[in-house]
Amino acid sequence: MIDTLLKGNEAFRNTTFKEKQKEYLELAKGQKPPVLWIGCSDSRLQTGHITGTMAGTLFMHRNIGNMAPANDWSLATVLEYGIKHLKVQHIVICGHSDCGAIKALDKDLPDDAYIPNWLNNAIEAKKRVDAKIKKPATPEETAARSRMIEQENVRLQIEHLKTYPVVKEAIAKKQIQVHGLYYDLGTGALTKIE
Repeated sequence: MIDTLLKGNEAFRNTTFKEKQKEYLELAKGQKPPVLWIGCSDSRLQTGHITGTMAGTLFMHRNIGNMAPANDWSLATVLEYGIKHLKVQHIVICGHSDCGAIKALDKDLPDDAYIPNWLNNAIEAKKRVDAKIKKPATPEETAARSRMIEQENVRLQIEHLKTYPVVKEAIAKKQIQVHGLYYDLGTGALTKIE
């Protein structure tokens, strides 16, 4: 597999990098991304590709379930650096269809040491959706429920994000805008979450 990755890099250098060498050499001097993107670690999401953006546009933080837990040192560091030092103007939390983290909210994971605790950061999204709808009786209803929870999780994580003092201050000073997006793996569509 590593050889495949290295061959892919060689192909990248001989095509895209060569074609946009000026832009890549400029990026080698430093970054000034306008967007901090908080997304899922899912391997099917290639963020730059689905947004059609060039390297240097998105400062990224990825984790299981695109979470923004209230007291996460990794996220806090990314937020502080992105807002205070890189001066990002937008923060995006992006959820997606067929999310394994959301599916796992309904499962008992007794052998996992970390995943159940991490998923607690999304449990409120599941509770909110389940309070609004009847229990799914068909595969279609189950899929619709999952999609609803995935989207509600984006809203919930935005709420969590706004508890960070650096985010609160930047919003109050109108330095940043926070957005929710949702990516559909089956259609390739990226849509806003209100």
